[in-house]
Amino acid sequence: MSEAPLTGEPPALDLVNTCPAGQDLLSTPDQLAEWLLRQAGRLPERGPAHPSADDLDQVRRIRAHLKAVFDALLHHRRPPAAALRGLNDAQSAAPAIRHLEWTGDTLTATVRRTGTTGARLAAALAESAAELLADPSIARLKQCEAQDCVLLFLPAHPRRRWCSPQRCGNRVRVARYYDRHKQASDPGAVTG
Repeated sequence: MSEAPLTGEPPALDLVNTCPAGQDLLSTPDQLAEWLLRQAGRLPERGPAHPSADDLDQVRRIRAHLKAVFDALLHHRRPPAAALRGLNDAQSAAPAIRHLEWTGDTLTATVRRTGTTGARLAAALAESAAELLADPSIARLKQCEAQDCVLLFLPAHPRRRWCSPQRCGNRVRVARYYDRHKQASDPGAVTG
């Protein structure tokens, strides 16, 4: 990937954040494979080691639905019915079924999904999104305040303003430092 995608937010936000300003970090199956490796253990469905173009298309459809829902929430609007329907349809296309197994002296229930690899992955992402969207914490959803950043996050602290302190936070602080020192060295500069 030309730029590593931001990770560490809930998987649904990490997925949407694969579209930083003017880029698509999931434009090939190999990029999807790399993103899935970064999400290892965070999704109930392990993605394919070698995703196909169809797998990629299904994941990108989920991402488009999520972008529409998150955009509506950020602007205090009702999420588009088509986007919600798309997330629900993805879950329905690969339902999770609890399979009972007897292992010696214990009965266990293992959740397995039916459907193609891409459908199972899309369903797992849609399910992860549904859990996030139904959680009251979604009311804290924010977009990074850096001028050229569109990434989303759920702040653990109410004063958090940037997607990442290392990424955008540092750029903003360096720009402020530069502006202060430029004004200090230019006696004719207008200060506000």
